[in-house]
Formats: sequence, structure tokens, C-alpha cells
Amino acid sequence: MRNAFIDTVIEACRTRDDIFILSGDAGLGVFDDFRKEFPDRFRNMGVAEQNTTSFAAGLALSGYKVFVYNIVPFVLYRCYEQVRNDICYQELPVVLVGIGSGITYAPMGMSHYSIEDIGLAQTLPNLVTISPMDPVEARAAALFALDCDKPVYVRLAKRGEPCYHKDRAVNITSPLIVRKGCDTALIYHGSISNAVMEAYEYLLTRGRAPLVISVPTLQPLDADALLGLCSRVRHVVCVEEHFSNCGLGGMLSRLKAIHSVSWDLHIMGVPFGYIHEVGNTEGLRALFGISAAYIIRAVESVKGGN
Repeated sequence: MRNAFIDTVIEACRTRDDIFILSGDAGLGVFDDFRKEFPDRFRNMGVAEQNTTSFAAGLALSGYKVFVYNIVPFVLYRCYEQVRNDICYQELPVVLVGIGSGITYAPMGMSHYSIEDIGLAQTLPNLVTISPMDPVEARAAALFALDCDKPVYVRLAKRGEPCYHKDRAVNITSPLIVRKGCDTALIYHGSISNAVMEAYEYLLTRGRAPLVISVPTLQPLDADALLGLCSRVRHVVCVEEHFSNCGLGGMLSRLKAIHSVSWDLHIMGVPFGYIHEVGNTEGLRALFGISAAYIIRAVESVKGGN
């Protein structure tokens, strides 16, 4: 996903002269070719996240389309005040590109995980928040961010994720049907996609295939579209590599409370608490009950199946 996003931005630089990329001493190999081709439009700002964010705001005020690249904790957590006051309050078209969504940086520890960032983004009213699940969505997110006149936060996994969308042209702002099914909807976003699709393939062989829905744009959430897709099912299972109380699951809970819906809701996510356990991504998913095996169990346990 990371490469699909960055390659799309670099491609746009060849026809636009207003794009500027700032890195916080991260992913420098990704930008080797860019630095050679556009040496005056890239700066490695070093380990200075607050300064980088304010610098990006200044560039945006000067007419640049700025992309800030770093791991998630360094584009949203450490510099929250600068994101809030310098970028979002002024509604500047800065794009925050956070790498390592969820627990994809396991086993590096809590300092590198991003399991509460969507909750934090929801406190910033005009920050468009996108969580792509494969390279197709990552490219669509980049194209959207390039033309968006508001602040954008894109949370990406790392690299090597397969493409799951059969259609390469997707509307990144709306929920997307990834696989067809009935009776139960399996709703997710971001880096958990490989576990979701593994579960789907197994359930398909059992004749219990759910309707698989990716929700890449979490803020603003296209609630009408999501409610429309869910109107055809009786059960909704939401899974995410994020705290279950302040991510997509929380959004669905609010939708269910506000609107008259006929489906029941089962939320799967990282339990609310600090992660002290050490393990790789797959091991932590199993520990927290969000691996493919647990997704299968959840879909099969709800009434009806398929």
C-alpha cells in the first residue's frame, strides 16, 4: 500500500509543481528517486515532529500541497497540538501520511502501534480520515488527497499487501463492496484485510459467505451509503485492528443507536488497554481475537449465516 500511495504522488509531481514532501527521518529509501528528480521539493526534517507539522502549515499557506510522511505516532500523536491548531483549525490542505497502521509494526511495541488514532482523529472535525485496505484503495486515497482542499490523514500499513478489489477504479469516499454475500455483512477497514479475506474464502467453501464491505473513509463517514448496504442483511460483524470502542465499531454503534435498523451488531477489535505482550502481527491478532479464525467463528455464530 505504501508504495502505491507514494508512487501516485510522485507521478502527480511530474505534472504539478506545487507538491512538497516532508519526511520525519522515515522511509527515506522510498523517496530516493523523488529526491533526485525533484531535489527542491523534498526535505528530511529529522526527529522534530512538532516543527515539521508547523513547517508544513507554513508551506501550505504559501501555496504548496504538502505531504508529511512518518509512522503514525509521529504524524498524529506527538504533534497533536500542531495538527489541531496549525493545520486543522486553519483548514489547510496538508496530507498526513501515517505508516504502520494498527499493529503492523509488531513486535516493536506500544510506541509504534496505532490502535487509537481513529479515535484521536475524530476530535479534529475537518480532518478527512482514510484507512485503505489494499493498493487499489491506497492509490485512490492518494488521488483524492492530491485534489482535496481540506486536511487529510491517510493511515497505511507497510508494504506487500495484495490487491483485493477486482475493479481498479473505486470511490474512496464511500463504503465499498469487496465480495458479495447475504444475511451477514462483514465490515472492516485497513490492515486487517488479509485476515478478513482469509475468513471469507473459508466461509465461501462452507456456503456461508458474508457480504464483505470495506469502509476506507472513516471521517466523514458516508452513513447513508453504509446504512443502505446494511439494509439487505440481518447481522453485521465489524472487525478492525484498532481499539473497538473508538474506531469504526464505535461509529456503527452510534449509527445503530440513532437510526432504526433491523440488524444486530457484533464488534471485534483490540481490547481497550495498553499492549504489553510481545509478538508478531499474526500472533497479536490471535491474542486479541481478531485473527481469521476468530472472524470465521464470529460470522458462523451469528444467526442465519448464509
